Amino acid sequence: MPRIALAPLAVTAALALSTSASAQTTLTYWLWEAAQLPGYTQCVKNFQTANPDITVKVEQLAWDSYWTSLQTRMVAGNAPDVFTDHLAKYPTFAANNQLVDIAPLVARDKVPTNIYYAGLADLWTHNKARYGLPKDFDTIALFYNKNMVKAAGISEASLNNLTWNPDNGGSFAQTIAKLSLDKNGNNGLSAKYDKSAVKQYGFLANYTDGADPYGQNSWSALAVSTGWNFNNGLWGNKYNYQDPRYVKTMQWYADLSLKQGFAPPYASVPTVGSETLFSSGKVALDFLGSWQTSGVLKNASFPVGVALLPTGPQGRRSMFNGLADSIWAGSKNKDAAWKLVKYLASPACANVIGAQGVVFPAIQSGALKSESVQNARGTSVSAFLKEANTKGTTFLFPITDNAPQIANLMKPALQSIFTGQAKAADVLPGVNTQVNSLFR
Repeated sequence: MPRIALAPLAVTAALALSTSASAQTTLTYWLWEAAQLPGYTQCVKNFQTANPDITVKVEQLAWDSYWTSLQTRMVAGNAPDVFTDHLAKYPTFAANNQLVDIAPLVARDKVPTNIYYAGLADLWTHNKARYGLPKDFDTIALFYNKNMVKAAGISEASLNNLTWNPDNGGSFAQTIAKLSLDKNGNNGLSAKYDKSAVKQYGFLANYTDGADPYGQNSWSALAVSTGWNFNNGLWGNKYNYQDPRYVKTMQWYADLSLKQGFAPPYASVPTVGSETLFSSGKVALDFLGSWQTSGVLKNASFPVGVALLPTGPQGRRSMFNGLADSIWAGSKNKDAAWKLVKYLASPACANVIGAQGVVFPAIQSGALKSESVQNARGTSVSAFLKEANTKGTTFLFPITDNAPQIANLMKPALQSIFTGQAKAADVLPGVNTQVNSLFR
């Protein structure tokens, strides 16, 4: 899934926060990212100070159990009043009338939506309804092992100026090859390179993320840099997975492992996860999201650098994604829930979250604070903000109806490409026809 949580799979944390023994209303608030729990705990404390008649119970569940538990609780009638929502998930909840449309409340309270990075607020609207206010944003960047880059004689500055194309891979492909080493010390540029005995991979092609229809922190940056688009816009009803530019990109991506041996094979990535594999020191380069930075820096035993994405035929492109909080339609405390949602998406909370240096808040003041805090730790993360602030670099998450069904069609097709069981040109046109038939 895009934006996978860093929390252990079996951990559930629950905090009951109260500032008043005479509180009249109790809310339950769910989130999945353990790294963000301290920041939102503080935001909730601040909220309760300003609203002493409201008690908020904060619960953190791991990603895998989060969505299953949420759906089960909705059906049972005891779901959390407010929960952190995802762009790939909320269309289904909205279609099932499980979310509160907060558009009338935004209008009534004159809540400004232009305080967020451009485009983020639009992602949470459909047919004039609104299901969330942005809290943070994601961009993708190129992470690198500084020791490996130095040993290969590659300057760190050059990593910010890599080029890519689906025909020969450009300087990005050359750099990946140079950073790939077999057990005899030959790099990928050598005719003696033995792809069956790799000691160091040049690039971690995240085939786990890549097997979903979005490829947020894997192939999306490359594919869109060719001029290709997922579909015909937000809530689009016509997908373009058959486009030759996309087909060629996906085959190039798969062949990094299958033909060249410059990336770990598909089977090895799901076993340990992309962050863990990169942090283990066996891979030189990796596309990772801004939300993954703290986990990588915590676990890596080597110095890590963060560079801009490669520039493709139509420029540099990064998916622009973000989370928001939604109100469950079955909540018995909708007024108090709205107050909490409004506060968690406010500049006051954004600055608290920014001070944690874990993610980039959707409001610029908080994002700049987070950049400053993270850079002070010794690794510059400015590439993420530079991409967000450079016009034309970001593209919005392809939010859509029928997301679960699209995933069910695309995942096996992409897995067949990554494992070498099928060629992209043979499988993608047919599956694209199936995807588009969902909208007819």
